[in-house]
Parts: sequence; C-alpha cells; structure tokens
Amino acid sequence: MDWRVILVLSPIIIAASWALINIAGAALNQAQQFLNKES
Repeated sequence: MDWRVILVLSPIIIAASWALINIAGAALNQAQQFLNKES
C-alpha cells in the first residue's frame, strides 16, 4: 500500500471515527433518558 493513500485516508478515517463516537455517545444518553422516564 502506498504511503500517499494512507496520508489521504487517515484524516477521513479519524473524522469518521470521531463522528461515530459522538453519535454513539448521544444515542446512549438519549436511550438512558428514555429508560429513566419509563421507570
């Protein structure tokens, strides 16, 4: 694999993983709030 491919893809992968972590955290918070309202 060419190092230029890694150089181009690394910021995209970092941004995508950061977004997924943020979305997962927000989803977990919403799920916890929903479960707390139910009980």
